Formats: sequence, C-alpha cells, structure tokens
Amino acid sequence: MTHADPLLTATPILDFGTASIARLIAERGWRDLPNRDKIGVVYDFVRNEIVFGYNRADDISASEVLSDGYGQCNTKGTLLMALFRGVGIKCRIHGFSIHKGLQRGVVPELVYPIAPDEILHSWIEVELNGTWINLEGFILDDAFLKVLQSTFTDRESLCGYGAGTDCLSAPPVEWTGQDTYIQDTGIVQDFGTFDTPDAFYAQHEQKFGRLRGWLYRNIIRHWMNARVQAFRAGRLTPNASIAHEPQEETHAA
Repeated sequence: MTHADPLLTATPILDFGTASIARLIAERGWRDLPNRDKIGVVYDFVRNEIVFGYNRADDISASEVLSDGYGQCNTKGTLLMALFRGVGIKCRIHGFSIHKGLQRGVVPELVYPIAPDEILHSWIEVELNGTWINLEGFILDDAFLKVLQSTFTDRESLCGYGAGTDCLSAPPVEWTGQDTYIQDTGIVQDFGTFDTPDAFYAQHEQKFGRLRGWLYRNIIRHWMNARVQAFRAGRLTPNASIAHEPQEETHAA
C-alpha cells in the first residue's frame, strides 16, 4: 500500500482540487512544463496577478485567496503552495513573526499604536532537484514595489510599507532558481517548518484580541487595502520620513 506524499497532498486550506484552481492550472498549461519552469510561472502569477493586499484572515483557503485576487505573505503563500502541489511540486511553509514596523505606512498612523508588536509571517520552501529554496519575494507586486523604489531613492534599507529589505533598489524577488526575499530583515521569531499551513495555524495565530480582531476584519484592513491601492496607482505618496525614523531593533532568523 502506498501513502500520499505529505508535501503534495491537499488540505482544507490547500484546496487545489476546487474548480477554480484546477481550471486555472489547466488553462495555463502549467502541468506540462519542466519543474523549474513550473515553479517560475506559478511564482510569477502569485507575485503579480495576485496583488498585495489584506484578506479577512491568515487561515483562509487557497481558493478564497484566488477569488479575492489579493493577499499578503501568509495568504499569497497559501495560494502559492496550493498551485505548486496542484502541478506536482513539493513544498512546505516556514513560519515566523515580524516586527510591526514593517507594516508602518500601510497601517494608518491613527491605528498603528494599537497594532500587535509582532505580526505572524511565513514564506514558502519549494523543492527543486533535491534542494530546498526559500520563496518570500512574491508578497509585493511589481507595481507596488516600484512606488516604494521611486519614493525611497536615497536609501537601500527599508522597514515599512510591507517591505523589509537592505537592497530596495534591486531586491531578490525574481525567480532565478535561488532564494527570494522582500520582508526577511523584519523577522523576530522563527517557528520552523510545517508540511501544511493547516498545521502552522493550528499552533500559531495572530494575537489580536476580540476587539482588535473585529476592528481589523471589518474596518482597518479595508482602510489598509485602500491605501495600498492608492499607493500602487500613484494617488497617495508614501511618507518618506517614516523610513528615516529609528526602528526598533529586529534580526533575521
């Protein structure tokens, strides 16, 4: 009797058997590509066709992320994993927390003081030719990233507006067969790897509290998404002074 590979199986969150995800994979012809190219086209789809934004929760299903058309580190990572497994690529999730300073600017200043000090974060590890590759650079879509690059031209290090990088002018976000990163300098805690996001979220969840959780789901995230959309469209210029304010010390895992 054979057992399914746990790094290729579907779960309630990694629901790649649903019609919308199965149809996307079939229409794009991703299953017919070599593995390296499979990783590249799926990665590029999630990076740029699923734009940066904030969903109702971290532990929503991949099909809901696809339906939303936007996501952040955890939710875009869920869709990335589902698509990888749907085309036969082994993957797992690596969990972390990041300092809230990384979200400054996207989170309105009025509510920034009540945000949790640490934000739940993750990236995806994908297997290629026997090697595990870290993928985090899919979080910010190109249009949003270019606004940050054109705003903060006088510095390479940025911790804010959804970015945590020491090479803002040329962050390693393109798929080249190597690790990709865009928020790694904001990491505080390393929670290790998990076969599925279901297992990760069963052990770790964002600590909002009842009132802050309600405010986030129903008001704050919509405000944040409106700001992200305005930044991306050039209707709202990021506050360059935020990036120059002292940040609380963080460290990479």
